[in-house]
Amino acid sequence: MEKYLDLVQEWAALYGIKVVGAIVILIVGRIVVSIVSSFVNRLLKRSNTDDALTNFFTTLTRVSLYIFVLLAVLNTLGVETASLIAVIGAAGLAVGFALQGSLSNLASGIMLILFRPFRANDLVETGGHLGVVQEIHIFHTVLKSPDNKRVIIPNSKVTGDSIVNYSAEGVLRVDLVFGISYGDEIAKAKSILMKILEEHELVLSDPAPTVAVKELGNSSVDFVVRPYVKVEHYWNVYFSVTEKVKTTFDSSGVSIPFPQRDVHLFQKNAS
Repeated sequence: MEKYLDLVQEWAALYGIKVVGAIVILIVGRIVVSIVSSFVNRLLKRSNTDDALTNFFTTLTRVSLYIFVLLAVLNTLGVETASLIAVIGAAGLAVGFALQGSLSNLASGIMLILFRPFRANDLVETGGHLGVVQEIHIFHTVLKSPDNKRVIIPNSKVTGDSIVNYSAEGVLRVDLVFGISYGDEIAKAKSILMKILEEHELVLSDPAPTVAVKELGNSSVDFVVRPYVKVEHYWNVYFSVTEKVKTTFDSSGVSIPFPQRDVHLFQKNAS
């Protein structure tokens, strides 16, 4: 029995201080991690950083500090940490190669949140898709297409492609083309087109709409009609103006030409 007591006393004398030191480091480390991560979280929120990016950096800070605390605890207990760090580094490198695509999406997600080429509810065209931005995540971006489909695009594809933000300037130009026959008066048709735009409640007066002769086609005199509208009114104006032009031209005697072909029949002489 005395032999075991002596062994315990010897072990306590040898490792007791190390164990106590490790426990102290662990307790103090947890307090420091909590304080630092909370400070980072408040700092990012105060600077109006996106919630997704705030949560990401807060978690990254907490995990990184816990790794340092764990290494300090192991070092205090006498564990050789150099080889452990080498093993962790090798494992991290292997994981990095395995998750290369995910890490690329992660980096792209951070860039999107930092540089803000678009925000939620913006109408954008990117990655070969057109739609309204619903959510911006660390790994992917979610769009809602005009036909109400949910489109999920990897962030690496978003940043690797051109981004067209239709909502960035607040207004869009609607490009329409209407043709009249060569027998109709240009001034009359131009006046009708301009009046339609001026009376439309969704067409903006600033910037002012444009009506001008585009070209003299094979069978028609073509006008470009370019009203400016708010982004959400684009298709409403596009369809309603097109319909209004047709009905007004009909009632005003202005003809809209369409392709025609004259067929001439020749009777071959029987002789």
